[in-house]
Amino acid sequence: MATNGITLAYHSFGDEAAETILLIAGLGSQMIRWTDPFCGELGARGFRVVRFDNRDTGRSTYFTEHGAMDFATLASALTEGRRPNLAYTLDDMASDALGLLDALSIRQAHIVGRSMGGMIAQILASEHPSRVLSLTSIMSATGNPGMPSAEPAAMTMMMRPAPDPALDEAGFLDHGVAFARRIAGTAHPFDEEACRALLREEVRRGRAPGGFGRQLAAVGVAGDRRSRLAAITAPTLVVHGTVDPIFPRACGEDTAASIPDAEMMLIPGMGHDLPPSLDRAIADAIERTARRSGISAPSG
Repeated sequence: MATNGITLAYHSFGDEAAETILLIAGLGSQMIRWTDPFCGELGARGFRVVRFDNRDTGRSTYFTEHGAMDFATLASALTEGRRPNLAYTLDDMASDALGLLDALSIRQAHIVGRSMGGMIAQILASEHPSRVLSLTSIMSATGNPGMPSAEPAAMTMMMRPAPDPALDEAGFLDHGVAFARRIAGTAHPFDEEACRALLREEVRRGRAPGGFGRQLAAVGVAGDRRSRLAAITAPTLVVHGTVDPIFPRACGEDTAASIPDAEMMLIPGMGHDLPPSLDRAIADAIERTARRSGISAPSG
């Protein structure tokens, strides 16, 4: 779908006349991280479900002409208070999501984002209140500089370059599985085969060289959003795990505290992932939040 000067790949499930839930993916990941069973849980509750590849991922437009982001240069610029050269910002990515809704003739939607996608969803809800029926921010953060940092071991793994899948697919998959296992929680089983299959499918769909770094740079310069979040009027749900090693528990609590009347759903033992065993519980919570906006979608 052409929008905002780029092309976004998307999938739409369910009745096009139904209330829409727009799912926004996280850093470096594709829309298929919102798995078919999870989308099915939402669709069974009477919603139209739309998921899409963010720019620089999957089958959407790549920004390879901007080159790879040098992480040392990025870190140095941020430490010194300088703004690095960026291919785009999170606000640009929020405009992509809004443009997709426009292109699909969707006037209003329930916005659900995970990790970086949660940040994009927060921007949509704060800057375009008339378009957002409800907001669900999952395992995300506000950009508050006073929050605890990611666990060093998990951050080191995330920043370690992965093998090129075109040259060493097995090594690329092993790298991805190891990181996914490291950030997974303690209360729900980690399905290595399912994770490996998902990563393999992402490789088959397409991979933007340097896309992860360009998205990470957009996150790094996004700044503190708390003043923007204070203006959100949509019913809001914040979902966070108690053992998230990327955005510690306090980041979720800070998000909920920053948005008026937000509901906090703290999940014991959940890390920086959405295990399938939680699909129904999280879908229930998203539906409950959507109903706070006065929708009439039938329950499945």
